[in-house]
Amino acid sequence: MKQPLHITQAQIERYDVSGPRYTSYPTADRFVEAFDAAAYCKALEQRNISQWTQPLSLYIHIPFCASLCFYCACNKIVTKRHEQGAIYLDYLHKELLLQQARLQPRQQVNQLHLGGGTPTFLSDAELSQLMQLLNESFSFAADGEYAIEIDPRTVDAQRLAHLRGLGFNRLSFGVQDFDADVQQAVHRVQSYTQVASVMQAARELGFSAINADLIYGLPRQTPTSFRATIAQMIACRPDRIALYGYAHLPSRFKPQRRIVQEELPTAVAKIQMLSEAIQQLTQAGYVYIGMDHFALPTDALAIAKQQGRLHRNFQGYSTLADQDILALGVSAIGKMGATYSQNAKTLEEYYDLLDQGQLPIVRGLALSRDDLIRRAVIMAIMCHGELSYESIELSYMIRFKDYFQPELEQLADKQQQGLLTLSDDELKVTEMGWYFVRAIAMVFDRYLQHDANRARFSKIL
Repeated sequence: MKQPLHITQAQIERYDVSGPRYTSYPTADRFVEAFDAAAYCKALEQRNISQWTQPLSLYIHIPFCASLCFYCACNKIVTKRHEQGAIYLDYLHKELLLQQARLQPRQQVNQLHLGGGTPTFLSDAELSQLMQLLNESFSFAADGEYAIEIDPRTVDAQRLAHLRGLGFNRLSFGVQDFDADVQQAVHRVQSYTQVASVMQAARELGFSAINADLIYGLPRQTPTSFRATIAQMIACRPDRIALYGYAHLPSRFKPQRRIVQEELPTAVAKIQMLSEAIQQLTQAGYVYIGMDHFALPTDALAIAKQQGRLHRNFQGYSTLADQDILALGVSAIGKMGATYSQNAKTLEEYYDLLDQGQLPIVRGLALSRDDLIRRAVIMAIMCHGELSYESIELSYMIRFKDYFQPELEQLADKQQQGLLTLSDDELKVTEMGWYFVRAIAMVFDRYLQHDANRARFSKIL
């Protein structure tokens, strides 16, 4: 039996720091209000006049939740008033019409993700209405990936069958932990039996990929209790497992103030949970994709990892090429060409802008050449754990060692710690280094290197 890697106390203390997850580079905290709806429309124009237009990825944010999970850092609105869903759909339709007027007709879509919040807060009829609007506006590829995030407490086999009929072929279940004491501490109670039965129903309905989200580092968690949760999740056998470290940022996210800080596990305990979870999952046949993702060998994510086709976007690791993301809904973040954009973060502002006939984009960023170079480097590290200097040199016409001389000098220290290997032509993350891959990527983050205020990010351990 392979033994888990030994992480030293010195390493834990050294890397118990805050840093980005790099679902994008530059990160969303770098967006500026100077990039507005007019700047976004220029990016759309550039897409429209290009001779070859790649398929679109759609992201739609549904912010509503029926109950509050204390750990949550998402943009959400907790309410029992389900009539808000119908109002929100009307405004999504307004936004869609404004976007559609600026796009070439019937753009092909090969990826759709409904996130939240809780997308299944919407009724079956409302979800049908949303999908009808999308199908009227876009052409969906037959072999596309169409996913929706699921709260297992809000669905049964009948609702899943309805989602399957609407064209969804991928599900992501929010589970987090099966331990009853932990569930009480974070205000999210759902039994293993409930989750397992819904997952089994999804499998029988023919969903091509089932993902489950787990979180380590929650209050009252222990290495022993989390081992039991991992074992139960393995028994459910989802195609993918996302294993996130809990980011405790109560100054930014008010619900987290209800968590008793003294009940949070230590960095040492968190590393033990992660190390043992990796061991359990890999022994059970899951492929370690990197950082916080695992997949069965037959899953498209594991195949993309093996073939070097893995990408990373605002929803995490992806099997599809780095493509334009059209984002709809309050706070939704999109990507168009070499730009990022974000919608208004509050319903009041989102609705107000749409009532004025304006796209609800309030901030974003046009990437510089340096941003593009560093994004390519960071994503290679985060997705593949290795970086060919020549590939960056050929793509951007630079001499890698000259351009990144200060960064390579910083990495020499991490090489001595066994986190990576540096040669004349490449960088490779070691098995040990995957635990600290965010710290490796952070070396290439020009903004972060000149910013002492990292407290807005989660801890990398």
